[in-house]
Amino acid sequence: MTSELFSPLSLRSGAVLPNRTAKAAMEENMAGDGQLPGQELLTLYRRWAAGGTGLLITGNVMVHAEALTGPGGVVLDAASPLEPFREWAEAGKSGGGSIWMQINHPGRQVASDMPGVVWGPSDIGVSLGKHSSRFGRPTAMTPDQIEATVTRFATTARRAEQAGFDGVEVHAAHGYLLSQFLSPLVNKRTDQWGGSLENRARMLLDVVRAVRAAVSPSFAVAVKINSADFQRGGFGADDARQVIEMLAPLGVDLVELSGGSYESPAMTGRPADARTQAREAYFLDLAKDLVGTSPLPLMLTGGITRRETADRVLDSGVAVIGMGTALAVTPDLPLRWRRGQEADRHLRPVTWSDKALASAASMALVRNQMRRLAEGGEPKPGTHPARALLSERRHQRRSLHRYRAWLPAAMNAAR
Repeated sequence: MTSELFSPLSLRSGAVLPNRTAKAAMEENMAGDGQLPGQELLTLYRRWAAGGTGLLITGNVMVHAEALTGPGGVVLDAASPLEPFREWAEAGKSGGGSIWMQINHPGRQVASDMPGVVWGPSDIGVSLGKHSSRFGRPTAMTPDQIEATVTRFATTARRAEQAGFDGVEVHAAHGYLLSQFLSPLVNKRTDQWGGSLENRARMLLDVVRAVRAAVSPSFAVAVKINSADFQRGGFGADDARQVIEMLAPLGVDLVELSGGSYESPAMTGRPADARTQAREAYFLDLAKDLVGTSPLPLMLTGGITRRETADRVLDSGVAVIGMGTALAVTPDLPLRWRRGQEADRHLRPVTWSDKALASAASMALVRNQMRRLAEGGEPKPGTHPARALLSERRHQRRSLHRYRAWLPAAMNAAR
């Protein structure tokens, strides 16, 4: 039986999603030489495209070559060759769905061993207790750096359209740069970018205006924000409601709701909350509150693995179901749902008491599954978290060596 889950969704730009299922962004860390998409990413996205998902959103593509979330990050800036991105777009559309590029700047969430810059709205570093030294110490951005970064987002969006992507998603969640500006805990500025929510949202709104102006009216523009940061005194649901209202007049097609950051990693699940675990959709209660007032269609991501949960989220008024981990483990899950089947495997839970380490291991497990798919293999969700974490760190060291060798030449070419 085909329900609303498999009905098309028309967006205000005129873009049409063939169904309401989306692969949410997951950071693949699979950039090839030159921080470009290579064969592994093409194989991975062809696999997802064949699985029946209506929309694929890429892992975050970086707008600034000197500021990466990790050394395996893909960069699309003014100097990047477009052909590898054309191939990526074609791979993502090979199953008849749409592909959007998530575009991002990490701000202060940059590992301390990375070259380049560590910027933030203020000079407040990531606080992870004994793990805080994993991240670099940020410097507060100057007005010129803020404006240059806004321009970088627009450049990346324009070039994504030229490469054949159907849209972009501006990443303003999970504690990255635009999320940092929104957070009263991180943004302590006293100028036009700090203080009131209107000021803290200024950079995000300027990015969205610049992106919308740089692309065609028919090119989709989405924004990902936190429904909440899950930190006392941080960005909350009422802030999210107001930001959605601010985005509405700017030509935004869809707002994706998630939650958390490295300091409070709610996006990887909250195992201690039995209610949340039973409900699966981590942020559904917050989303229900926002759906009633939102002038824009909403997409909800976080913990959805079963058809029943997906239908319940749609029934709440959410327009698109976002899935990450579920599609790393079962890449054809939407096709299974169409046939009345469910996933027959699930990722091994990480129950370590050290929350920061558990979050890193959870993300390593997901990347381990994506890498297996990218190599043409099958997921192995029973992999031990410690093994996945060690494998991830080896991969990161190799990627860091390549990135360090590439960056100086890339900066010289850009001057």
